[in-house]
Amino acid sequence: MITTPFLFYIYKFAPADATEWDTFFGSLESGGFGSVQSYMHALFTKITFVLLTGIWFLTSKNWWKYAILVPFTMFLFQLSGVINHNVQYIDEYDFWYSLPVVLPIIFFLIYISYLVGKRSSGNDSLKKEVDQEITNIFSDKL
Repeated sequence: MITTPFLFYIYKFAPADATEWDTFFGSLESGGFGSVQSYMHALFTKITFVLLTGIWFLTSKNWWKYAILVPFTMFLFQLSGVINHNVQYIDEYDFWYSLPVVLPIIFFLIYISYLVGKRSSGNDSLKKEVDQEITNIFSDKL
């Protein structure tokens, strides 16, 4: 988590006017981007968002944590668009490609929220008793 800002700005080390950059990791080409720096910016932006939403999903203990999978799926499709040099568009149609993954998650969350709402509506009598007790305490009707 602490290193993600550094990961986000790693593109600044790439040459701004070169279409190929030789590093000790290997040669990096700009792909469909104008320069290696533009490619690195798009790549590490998507990697940072995938990493952060992945960590958020894995560490969340809330029942709605599956909602985090919706942006996570979008970021994964966007990352694949950046990595795939043959794609002429980036971040345009990723929503439509992610719908088969996103729709079951949304329906699952709607079902869970329905169950939680149904269960909490059964506690109305308890809520009324507590409210009556609080009213009695403040009105000195003990």
